[in-house]
Amino acid sequence: MKRENKAMATKTKMKKIGVLTSGGDAPGMNACIRAIVRSASSKRVEIVGIRRGYWGLINKDMIPLGEMRVSGILQRGGTFLDSERCEDIKTSEGIEKSIDVLKSSGIDDLIVIGGDGAFRAATKLAETGGVKVIGIPATIDNDVYGTDFSIGFDTAVNTALQAIDRIRDSAESLQMLFFVEVMGRSRGFIALAVGIAGGANEILIPETETNIGALSQRLEKRLSKGLKSALVVVAEGETPDGARSIAEKVGKKVNIEYRCVSLGHVQRGGAPTAKDRILASELGVAAVYELLEGQHGVMVGESGSTPTCTPLKDTWGKRKELDPHLLEMLHTLAV
Repeated sequence: MKRENKAMATKTKMKKIGVLTSGGDAPGMNACIRAIVRSASSKRVEIVGIRRGYWGLINKDMIPLGEMRVSGILQRGGTFLDSERCEDIKTSEGIEKSIDVLKSSGIDDLIVIGGDGAFRAATKLAETGGVKVIGIPATIDNDVYGTDFSIGFDTAVNTALQAIDRIRDSAESLQMLFFVEVMGRSRGFIALAVGIAGGANEILIPETETNIGALSQRLEKRLSKGLKSALVVVAEGETPDGARSIAEKVGKKVNIEYRCVSLGHVQRGGAPTAKDRILASELGVAAVYELLEGQHGVMVGESGSTPTCTPLKDTWGKRKELDPHLLEMLHTLAV
């Protein structure tokens, strides 16, 4: 009889999944958490929210997440679980402590929402402790290998585009040259998308070499055609000193008054666009279903509107390339 009761208790034990957001915040993270919780609830799976990313995992800062807890967060930017860059998770001690916390908390699987840094740590957890983990790409930089778009990218691009449209009005009215710095620590995805959508005259990204002399000559040539102003979009990772150093060098060669604007963290905040809300919802549901079907050690993404699974190690070990057609289009459309 006791054996039967024990067997029944084991059979009815509810599966428990932990979820955390790590690294820089991205619009749509809340929508993703909401999708994870609601899809899990429909499958009678318990979700535990881990606050402040890997710091919260190491320090066992957790909260239960039910359907009502995630009500009304779909449209909110940032992440209500909070996020923090954690140096301890980069150490073997931090990894071991995280594994112990997951085991002692009865967490069967882990969903990590973030970028390449978050997935590096997730890979370590899987390799060291056999943690069943799935990643969801959420970074405005859109530089994660294995998905066409990451959560937050579309919102960041549209936020920057709104600012550039306003700057262009001033540039034309005052007949000035404007350098606009957008985020992109080491990659130019945001700058390329914003530059093309905003009709920039030049786009400077880390993937291509910037020749100040040639850049100045091209700008002078365009201004000589009768253009009253010009707009240059610069990825923040293009130069260690930022767009201002480029602007100062060009300003000495081009006979036009210039200004430099850095959009900074304004690109991270605000309500996510419809595209980001839908992507976040799709990937959140996909992550839960993949775990329930026994899949782990991968990132769920999207390629050509088709759900994909990419090994976690590939997401940060392989380089995602810029769309060559967009680069070609840039030179065709620039005037």
